[in-house]
Amino acid sequence: MKQLTVAIHGALGKMGRETMGAVSRDPSLSLTGAVDINATGEYIDLPYDSQRVPLYTELDKLLQNSHPQVLVDFTIAEASLAAACICLQKGISFVTGTSGFSDDNLKEIDRFATASEVGAVVAPNFALSAVIQIYLASIAARFFDHAEIIELHHDQKIDAPSGTALATAKAMAQSRGKPFVYAPTGKENIVGCRGGQVDGIAIHSVRLPGFIASQEIIFGGQGQTLSLRNDAISRESYMAGVILAIKEVTQIQGLVYGLDKLLHLGGTNESL
Repeated sequence: MKQLTVAIHGALGKMGRETMGAVSRDPSLSLTGAVDINATGEYIDLPYDSQRVPLYTELDKLLQNSHPQVLVDFTIAEASLAAACICLQKGISFVTGTSGFSDDNLKEIDRFATASEVGAVVAPNFALSAVIQIYLASIAARFFDHAEIIELHHDQKIDAPSGTALATAKAMAQSRGKPFVYAPTGKENIVGCRGGQVDGIAIHSVRLPGFIASQEIIFGGQGQTLSLRNDAISRESYMAGVILAIKEVTQIQGLVYGLDKLLHLGGTNESL
């Protein structure tokens, strides 16, 4: 069986390193290169075997020498968007878990992917439990008027709220067909203590060492509550979704937003 060639953008980050290990362990995939702006050597040793992978500081050099069919990105929105545009124009499929894209960014990625007849996957979360949680929350959203989200991440996470929390709120409101009812607070003793608000859903962000990524969605009704929670215990939890996206992205054209589409779940997000 011919292996699918893969390269990693943002390889020295925590998710980049985890992804390199997962790709190298899959017999149907071949890790041909890695790139990171903080790279200091010409190779990186994989933690799970004796394999050494070429390491670059510039994406152009990686693409010239490694010839990947798929680029997997875990960086920041600005770097990820630039990488997507470069790769897609060259006919290289693109997978990213980077958050912070605007609607215009997503439309631009879709435009480049469609023009080159290749695929792109942008996923706010690759953990299967998180994707299924959003799916279940979208169903519950049809039956409740009030909901809030608590997202909990490690203390080094740059953005707040998380991309997953924003995607969750968007999916819930879309399923409900109108904003939720937001309970106003007459007096805030500390400004912002009710969190941010998206479509009537208050989102609260927790940043503490000890967490990887957790999210709790709480629905409130007359005399009852419903809670849906998922916890990522380690970054390994994301790898099944990442590997699935790598294998599926070469079979599609244009942008698919959200892992739910690749899992054939309905009613959460739609491709652009």
